[in-house]
Amino acid sequence: MIARHGIRATKSLGQHFLLDRNLIQKIVREAGALENSTVLEIGAGPGGLTRELLATSARTVIAVERDRRCIAALNELAQVSSGRLVVVEADALKIDEAKLISGSAKVVANLPYNIATELFFKWQERPRLLRGLTLMFQKEVAERFTASPRSKAYGRLSVMAQWRYEVRRAFDLPPEAFVPPPKVTSTVIQFTLRAEPLAAADPIALRQVVAAAFGQRRKMLRGSLRSLPCDTGALLDDAGIIGEARAEELEISDFCALARSFANLVGKPTKPLH
Repeated sequence: MIARHGIRATKSLGQHFLLDRNLIQKIVREAGALENSTVLEIGAGPGGLTRELLATSARTVIAVERDRRCIAALNELAQVSSGRLVVVEADALKIDEAKLISGSAKVVANLPYNIATELFFKWQERPRLLRGLTLMFQKEVAERFTASPRSKAYGRLSVMAQWRYEVRRAFDLPPEAFVPPPKVTSTVIQFTLRAEPLAAADPIALRQVVAAAFGQRRKMLRGSLRSLPCDTGALLDDAGIIGEARAEELEISDFCALARSFANLVGKPTKPLH
């Protein structure tokens, strides 16, 4: 199919095709029970993962792809899927998932590396719509998602992911597993939505506080948080956080306390800080 449609991975689209069936099946198993589920796949490419998702008892697989060469290949699969495969030609960053999904869905995807973290933040704003994520990232990015406080990798991704999800690192994939091989090792991560976030916080306020704190991570919080539009001393005092601490030393619950104080001081934020 790849040869017939003249499909070659395009660097500008962040494409690295995974064609090893054993590894693809391993990813699908990590997603857990898919019976009667809707599954959203981003960057479906020529359909290697799509085929294995269709081999499960998932009710519907929605494959989003922007490369027209791959769309033609995916449409061939759709024709023999008994209506279970929906192919969407679109930019994943621009789609409205709520218009594609009835109820809720799980996401299973070998994400294009150049938009992977941006997609995660987009999805995090709709946790009840996308209740479970099985995603592949560059290993270095994956380590940030799973990092603990007081570690070098601990940062914005760690806090925002672990606040809403139980995050588990599943397994690594070497570069040679892909066509063409990327220059980095890849890692599959399983995100399972928590029944409730780890601690109460407005998500936009939390994003602003976390971005400010880690934006100058070597500084003490009394310095790094000055970029926020409020009195830093009052913010820290209200949250019960010492100004001499650094961002990497705080637990997720501490950031939530800062976010609640921030929202109290400035009102509920309306625009996230990217």
